[in-house]
Parts: sequence; C-alpha cells; structure tokens
Amino acid sequence: MAPPIPLRRSLIQTAETLLLATVGGVVFMLVGFPAGLISGSLLVVAAAGLLGRPMHVPRHLSQAIMMLVGISLGAVVTPETLKGLAAFPVSIGVLSVATICMTIATTSYLRFVHKWDARSALLGASPGALAQVMALSAEFGADMRKIAIVQVVRVVILTIGIPTGLAFFGLAASGAGLPTIGRTGSLLELAILVAVSVGTGIGLLKSRFPGGLIFGSMMGSAVLHGGGFIDSTLPSWVVAAAVVGIGAVTGSRFANTDPRTLLRYLGAALGSFAVAISIASAFALLLTMFLSVRIADVVVAFSPGAQDTMMVMALALHLDPIFVGAHHLARYILVSLFIPLFARRLGSPKQDKPSAKITETRPRERPTIED
Repeated sequence: MAPPIPLRRSLIQTAETLLLATVGGVVFMLVGFPAGLISGSLLVVAAAGLLGRPMHVPRHLSQAIMMLVGISLGAVVTPETLKGLAAFPVSIGVLSVATICMTIATTSYLRFVHKWDARSALLGASPGALAQVMALSAEFGADMRKIAIVQVVRVVILTIGIPTGLAFFGLAASGAGLPTIGRTGSLLELAILVAVSVGTGIGLLKSRFPGGLIFGSMMGSAVLHGGGFIDSTLPSWVVAAAVVGIGAVTGSRFANTDPRTLLRYLGAALGSFAVAISIASAFALLLTMFLSVRIADVVVAFSPGAQDTMMVMALALHLDPIFVGAHHLARYILVSLFIPLFARRLGSPKQDKPSAKITETRPRERPTIED
C-alpha cells in the first residue's frame, strides 16, 4: 500500500480537486445539464486525473460528505411517503433476479469475448460493491487494473447517461438549479437533525452495516422527518456542496491512471456495460408493467452503479431516494454475500503482464481506486 500523502500536499490536492469539481458542477448546472452538479463535477475531476493532476479527497472528508448526503436523502421522507413501502418486497424480488442474471451474463461476456479468466470476469461483472470487489481482487491476486477500469467506467457512464436519457424522454427534471428539499428551520432543529443522523450513521458504520454512513444518516433523518418530529432541512447550498463532493470522490478514482491503460480495457468496459444495462432495462420494464411505480425511480433503482452515486442522483433528479436506496441496499447485500463465495470457488486468474497490481507510467502516491 502506498505511503500516506504529506499533510500540506494533501491539502493542496484536495483544494484543487474540490475547486475543479465545483467549477464543473456549476457550469453543467448553469447550462441546464440534467443532474449537472454531480455529472459536471465527476467529469471534470476524472478528466483532470487522466491528464495527470493528483486528484484527491481524504477519507474523513469523504465520510462527512456521505453523511450530509444521507441527511438530505432522509429529509425527503414524509408520513405519506411511507405508505409506498408495501410495493418494495415485490420490486426487490425482481431486482434480485435481475442482479443474478446481470452478473451471469456480464461474466460470460468478459470471459468469452475478452478472454478474461473466470475469477476476474466475475469481479469485473459485479454490479456495485466496488470497495469489496477491489479488496477481493487484491486478495486473489487478480488484475486490479482491468477490474477497476470496468467498474469505474460503468459508474461514470451511468452518472452521465441516466440523467440525460431520463430528461430526453421527459421522465425527470432537465433544468438547472440547486437540489431543493424543504425549508431551513431553527438552529435547534438543525442541531437535532445533524446529531441524530450522524449518530445513527456512525453507529451503523461501527456495526459493519453495508454503506453504514450514508444509510445510517439517511435513516436517522428519515425517522425524524417521516415521523413528523421536525420539518427542517439542510440549506440548499450545503446539499449542493455534498452533491459536488460525491462527484469529486467518484472522479478522483481516475487519478494516477495511465490513459493508455484506460484505452486498453475500454472495449471490455463498454461492452460489459451494454450487457448489464440491457438486462437491467428489461427487468425494469417488466416491473413497470405490473406495478404502479414511476419509471424514473425504477431506472435509477435497477441501474448497476455505485449505491451512493445512484442515491445522490435520485436526489438531484427529484426522484424517490427511499425507493432507490432500499433497492441498492438489497443488491449490495446480495452481491456482498454471493460474489466472495463464488470467487473463491473459481480457479486462479491468468494475470496480464506486468504485475496484477494497478500500475501506471507515472509514479503514484496512492491507489488508483479508493474505497
């Protein structure tokens, strides 16, 4: 593992990353790009990383961003929102079947079209759970470069493509503007909201709950708002900053990646994405034919992207983050249980040369992919 970055250099890199993310997000928002804050921040930071800039978001700052996002997501909940929970078991069941089919089909594509070994193909096909997939890749000695590129490129395509597609078909807001949730109340209510949400997030994190920070803070906020205890929300500028932060965190995963390495595996990334999204779309269409659910909610809930990014997208597009969050959590648990089990049963990977570790032509200061 790479040595820690010196404090002064870390602060400079973080400041540059957040500045570029803010500029990208604001520009995309002003031109009316769907979910412009997260799309713009992600694209600009990713591009800067590929061009050699040391994009970096410290772990503790990433955790704070996750909790702010969780608080914002939970604030959408009202007592009326909770009445829609009855439909979740059916849709989560359909999602589980879709996840299995998606994983099998994408694994087969990488295995037989791009000649990946079975274990690397399975890890590259995993729909979500990026941190766990990269940890398993390191444990099994798989080629982390190609797995990381396939996984992160999929998240980037979904983050840019879903808002554009939904807006094109008139299924989601396409105009500019900051994410809006409700009113900013008294300082006392805000203090209670933050204290309860942060406490719940840290509690779930320590209990090793999947996505504990973002789901825990969302649950704390949802209970307070859904139960009618408070109706205050975070200021819009705080929500916007958190959304930009998520874009910066995701985009920074391309830092220290050699563009030639990216191009080498781009075909596998695009092809596997096409397979996965086709299957996800088929099951999403099937669900909307039999259940009274919004198409846009189902599209984001069934998309094989990172759970935190998809939940922020639900917020940015004014969708139902509780519906989206519940489905991504269910898929995360399913993937976390079965991917390690099947990966261990598969044979040793045939590694590419050079070493299976992430490598690049420039000296690196930290891993290409962060948890």
